[in-house]
Amino acid sequence: MTSVRGQCCNGRMSASSRELAGFLARSGSLAVLSGAGVSTSSGIPDYRDRNGDWKHARPIQFPDFVKDPDSRKRYWARSYVGWQRFSKARPNAAHHALASLETSGKIDTLITQNVDRLHSAAGSRRVIDLHGDLGNVRCLGCNSTNSRLEFQRALKNANPGWHAEVFRYQPDGDAELADNRHDVFEVPVCVACGGIVKPDVVMFGESVPRMRVEKARSAINAADALLIVGSSLMLFSGFRFARQAAAQGKPIAIVNRGRTRADDIATLKVDADCADALSTALELLSVSADNTVDD
Repeated sequence: MTSVRGQCCNGRMSASSRELAGFLARSGSLAVLSGAGVSTSSGIPDYRDRNGDWKHARPIQFPDFVKDPDSRKRYWARSYVGWQRFSKARPNAAHHALASLETSGKIDTLITQNVDRLHSAAGSRRVIDLHGDLGNVRCLGCNSTNSRLEFQRALKNANPGWHAEVFRYQPDGDAELADNRHDVFEVPVCVACGGIVKPDVVMFGESVPRMRVEKARSAINAADALLIVGSSLMLFSGFRFARQAAAQGKPIAIVNRGRTRADDIATLKVDADCADALSTALELLSVSADNTVDD
């Protein structure tokens, strides 16, 4: 494996970006797997540090959300506050670079572990939202779906005058509150059947829908290389696709700050900011293409 660190500085292209541009140039049909590190430049915190360890308290577990009304109150109170910031996030240079690579025909499918829909907002069209979309909610009783915006209004109407100070913002629309104000927070039930409403995402302790997994596996099968961006792959949900590509003998490039679970099976590891590395590599590809045309 080639492992490089660096960034674009004073107009000079780093070795890491040149290595990445070379990987992209050699690939005819890429599958991409993205994680939380892609969205940090958009103001959405990631889960893990450079060593792959948790930076924050572990997120709520699905069984606790379902079985414990107090845990459910705590989740929705924090998410109600966090959504107000999360929903304002906009795509950054990493999202736009990946969308451009799809437009140019380099990327066939983008599999994302993120639930912010920023890849789609940037213009990527062939996206598999592996863990769902935080912009929707789903009833566990009747399986009906609704927009998060509508449910946010319902939360507001159910809690007139409620306010909580934020201690710090956390990944995926979560906010750590400065006190226990969730104790008096009211959570509306499904208007259709009275069931429990949850965000339409795969929570920790919940399985990814089989159809999404099979669709992602098919994308890996069809690609000639795999690009992993902004994921430590510490969860099997994403790591399985790196293992699949490696078992098929396909080149794997990883762009991520710090250690990942697939470093030992990668062809190339770029330890750098996703937005910097991807945008610079894209610029190098463009220059290379222009020179080819001139020749």
